[in-house]
Amino acid sequence: MLDHIPPERPGRGRLAHAPKQHPPVPARRTGILLANLGTPDGTDYWSMRRYLAEFLSDRRVIEWPAWIWQPILQGIVLTRRPFSSGAAYRGIWNTERDESPLLTITRRQTAALAARMAARHGDRVMVEFCMRYGNPSTGSVIRRMQAAGCDRILFFPLYPQYAAATTATANDQAFRALMTLRWQPALRTVPAYHDHPAYVAALAASVERAYAGLETRPTALVASYHGLPQSYFAKGDPYHCHCQKTSRLLAGRLGWDRAAIHTTFQSRFGPEEWLQPYTVDYVAKLAREGHERIAVMAPGFASDCVETLEEINGEIREAFEHAGGRDFHYIPCLNDDAAHLDMIEAIVRSEAQGWLDEAPAEAAAPETAPA
Repeated sequence: MLDHIPPERPGRGRLAHAPKQHPPVPARRTGILLANLGTPDGTDYWSMRRYLAEFLSDRRVIEWPAWIWQPILQGIVLTRRPFSSGAAYRGIWNTERDESPLLTITRRQTAALAARMAARHGDRVMVEFCMRYGNPSTGSVIRRMQAAGCDRILFFPLYPQYAAATTATANDQAFRALMTLRWQPALRTVPAYHDHPAYVAALAASVERAYAGLETRPTALVASYHGLPQSYFAKGDPYHCHCQKTSRLLAGRLGWDRAAIHTTFQSRFGPEEWLQPYTVDYVAKLAREGHERIAVMAPGFASDCVETLEEINGEIREAFEHAGGRDFHYIPCLNDDAAHLDMIEAIVRSEAQGWLDEAPAEAAAPETAPA
């Protein structure tokens, strides 16, 4: 929860035209809710187990029948994986705040967007963030926003490229939250923004900034996206196409030949065939082909996290160096960079048209007929 947003706003109370028994009603607000993947509460075994159990029990993530998957998950995966995942998180953990970098960065993104909204709309717009898995949960934040007067919420999954296992499951969770409310706010969802000009421009600026700081220019730029089972793509998931389009548009924005950006996929899980080429194998191939210096970026992640800070800068870097590569440069995610915030704000203003421009109303409660 953002520290600068009080649980009750000035003006909250009983309406002048309402009967004495009418409960207090907050003034109307529009809500902006940024949604990210999630994070464990800690790196210990039980924190990791709770997080992984929620994540890997999502039928959008693992589409196997529950009668097949759940015995494997409960009996094998959740007895072993919390140890290795906990070790990976400990290597990147924000010890000062005792939280994951993804949580730290998402909070900063939210605070920056809230400041921008407040400068133009005062306290009529409430900006919050939630996580699909872990805390703060989607349901708890939507309920809090509704209680604070948000009768309209723009739900913004921070996934540039659409996938059922990311964008769709985030939206699912938001609508599940609405099912628990007596008085539901109106809800809009932000679509994929893999080809949004401001997103592509922000990516290009991050590459140009990174390259400007290097003494020797890399001979290859690898755009590593999170992987997805090949079977999901075969069923009609557009994720692979969105990733390819992002890379193509990025090359065009940079003024490069399309072949100058190598699109790969990371973070495989399980025995299925996933989208290829696999990043860890591909960077080793580049090294063997004579590319001594490469740069790697992760356009599909809105915030640096364990997949970027530990997997790319750890396992994938090691694969490149072990194959003979010398200079591996990781380009950070957009995080809370000003260009990224410009993009998020531009999308919010576009998708919330008619909501942000309305004059403030006295309260969210309807007129109550006299007794």
